[in-house]
Amino acid sequence: MTASPPALVEVADRVWVARHEWYDANTTYVGGERGLVVVDTHASTRMGWVVVEQARALGAGEVVAVVTTHAHHDHVLGTATLREAYGDALPVHAHETCVEELAAWAADRPAYDGEEPVPGEVDASPVVLPDHPFSSVAVVDLGDRALELVHPGRGHTAGDLVVRVPDADVVLAGDLVEQSGPPAYGADSFPMEWPLALDVTLQLCTSGTVVVPGHGAPVDREFVMDQRADIGVVAETIRDLAGRGVPLAQALSVGDWPIDPAHLARAVERGYEHLPRSQKRLPLL
Repeated sequence: MTASPPALVEVADRVWVARHEWYDANTTYVGGERGLVVVDTHASTRMGWVVVEQARALGAGEVVAVVTTHAHHDHVLGTATLREAYGDALPVHAHETCVEELAAWAADRPAYDGEEPVPGEVDASPVVLPDHPFSSVAVVDLGDRALELVHPGRGHTAGDLVVRVPDADVVLAGDLVEQSGPPAYGADSFPMEWPLALDVTLQLCTSGTVVVPGHGAPVDREFVMDQRADIGVVAETIRDLAGRGVPLAQALSVGDWPIDPAHLARAVERGYEHLPRSQKRLPLL
């Protein structure tokens, strides 16, 4: 793994995406007459300085706001650096549940045990709690354009948001959409609700929309539709298995899955947990 800065690619008018090698995670910069909004700040304060340096290299004004798509460390831990660079008053926008999740994580934060370019950099990076929470929709005003922040429902996490840039026909989907790997079902995911969150996201897209996923290359509406179909089949397969009384321990081997079952253990576990008991023919889960 190298630590060299990623290329900045302008995917639409004044919307630039930096695809970082570490985590294959995206940081997006949206420019307007008031300055820049940074969407997701990557995984450490060191990477936050990469974000700052790339923002400055654009020559499109200072960063005037940060948007956090969800409460996972690989999207949030550079925010402290942006506050250092642009002042403690720099607003940080997120869904209200994302703020709660980050606060809970910061209060009982486990040691990081994954790969990192600089040993210890993740654990050394403080959590900044977003100070501009919203419940359903919000707008960030850049003067000549507005960014629409939408909570489409629970999916990858409980506090996901998507960012729509209407005049550029761009949607920043966070980890509700994955291009470089399968959908990431974690311990805080909502597999039974994720298809509905993508239905809302798709309503924000046109046939020409550029969709920027949390990880990987930009995609189009058709790609999101295909991924929504797979995620929907996962949810309905879980519902069917539980309804037929298939025990949780056997579900992965019994189900006919559209995604490699190796990536679905958490999905099945969470799905069985979230289904109402009336939809499960199981004496004990």
